[in-house]
Amino acid sequence: MMNDWSDLPLFPLNTVLFPGMVLPLHIFEERYKLMIGRCVEDNRPFGVVLIREGGEVGGGATPHDVGTTAVIAGASRTSDGRYNLVTIGSERFRLLAIRDDLPYLVGSVERWPLSGGAVEPAQLQARSMLALFEQYLDLLVKAQGHRMEIEQIPEEPRALALLVAIALQVPLAQKQDLLCRPSVVDLLRAEQVVLRRERLLLEYISSSQTEQWEGGHSGYLAKN
Repeated sequence: MMNDWSDLPLFPLNTVLFPGMVLPLHIFEERYKLMIGRCVEDNRPFGVVLIREGGEVGGGATPHDVGTTAVIAGASRTSDGRYNLVTIGSERFRLLAIRDDLPYLVGSVERWPLSGGAVEPAQLQARSMLALFEQYLDLLVKAQGHRMEIEQIPEEPRALALLVAIALQVPLAQKQDLLCRPSVVDLLRAEQVVLRRERLLLEYISSSQTEQWEGGHSGYLAKN
């Protein structure tokens, strides 16, 4: 857990990090090599925030206001000073202010934990979510040909809500919307809406692929 929240190094990425999510990173930009070196030396996390405007490489990235701290679980350094990291999402935060007097961004943030996991509405939502999520995983296999390696789907509402948020194959804007949900109940409800919509899409993709193969073509036209 992080103790000092007034001076959090920020890493804007085209990624939405959730608590409990594993995020491998390859650090090659000089400013982020400096940032990670300091984080490793001080044994402290950094904040991962989705880029609102700009790019990952080069300056000028503007981040979203809600992100997640990344704890460095493993780090190795190459001969030219690059870092290969394994990080794990830890605590959700809201960004209050940004400093840009260092080569990398530094934020003043406040903790924003996902609340309400133990209340009865969250437990009811979680029970109704389980079958829907399992169906989604099965449809992903049929539509995309691969299965996510999930040892066991948790029944505890907060853990289930975060797992679903991590596993959903949706655009980053939708991922960020899920990260910004104020409570476990709100997150589970939003995820159910997304899962029902994605189920219809995956069922259509799966049935279309079946129809193509049964009709004797793959959907591609050969050029003469």
